[in-house]
Amino acid sequence: MSRPLPDGPAPSPLTDRFGRVHTDLRVSLTDRCNLRCTYCMPAEGLDWLPRPELLTDDEVVRLVDVAARRLGITEVRLTGGEPLLRRGLPGLVARLHALPDAPELSLTTNGIGLARSAAALRDAGLSRVNVSLDTLRPERFTAITRRDRLADVLDGLRAARAAGLAPVKINTVPVRGVNDDEIGELAAFAVEHGYRARFIESMPLDAQGAWDRDRMVTAEEILGRIGERFELVPAGRRDNAPAEEWRIAGTDTVVGVIASVTRPFCGGCDRVRLTADGQLRNCLFATEESDLRALLRGGADDTGIEAAWRNCIAGKGPGHAIDSPEFRRPGRPMSAIGG
Repeated sequence: MSRPLPDGPAPSPLTDRFGRVHTDLRVSLTDRCNLRCTYCMPAEGLDWLPRPELLTDDEVVRLVDVAARRLGITEVRLTGGEPLLRRGLPGLVARLHALPDAPELSLTTNGIGLARSAAALRDAGLSRVNVSLDTLRPERFTAITRRDRLADVLDGLRAARAAGLAPVKINTVPVRGVNDDEIGELAAFAVEHGYRARFIESMPLDAQGAWDRDRMVTAEEILGRIGERFELVPAGRRDNAPAEEWRIAGTDTVVGVIASVTRPFCGGCDRVRLTADGQLRNCLFATEESDLRALLRGGADDTGIEAAWRNCIAGKGPGHAIDSPEFRRPGRPMSAIGG
């Protein structure tokens, strides 16, 4: 899916006051989800955003166009909630891929519904997927997600690989006493099937406010568990990617660890987030948002939208400070922010 380089001068970088250049945009397409993961939301779910408050396809396309053409965004990850619940998703992906300065497009999903949509998404212009998978045990999957859908997720992984959505990455959040005994097993699963494994320290972004640091499995522990089973060769961190990576010796499998709590990477952060209702966030843990939806629906031109975007990023802080007394939880849970 190579494409010609855009004509004309490069856009001015989207830079904050600490000199960080932002090129990675996370776009949430919905706050709805078809799972009820215990570390994310209560069993009864949440009060979903009313449909009129969600960005339309036209609005998403326009904001991504401004971001790519005027702000230097080169990567867009579509998130949720669960983005596969967005009606007409392949059509939206095709429109984003057809933009003159189209960024690389990827998707984070729980994998339910991916088996029937992977090929269409690839044909539309999607490059790769990240699939959440916290366990390989059906009964444990049901306990964690409150849904008996493990078989659907595994089918989705296979379909993504067959469609060429490579590399297929598996995202796992280990929680002490819940699934931390499967870390080595999940790494072995990635080796066997040619996936990339990514283990993520749990973060205080659940809707219930029940996050407990003592139950968080640290990066050091994760690597220790994998190291009991495999030899790990350091591969560093690619550009400003959130994951530190290791290669499993004797294989092509790469394991990544995202240690947002114990090894924060805020100093190299190049990400900005757009919620499903059009609010721009300059940090996953931001406590303030910039309302781009109001600008769109109020008739703002691209120059006005660009100025608001730059002003939001200019106010970005040095880091999230999870381990400091000054830390404040964001007002929205992860499902409403977008991953």
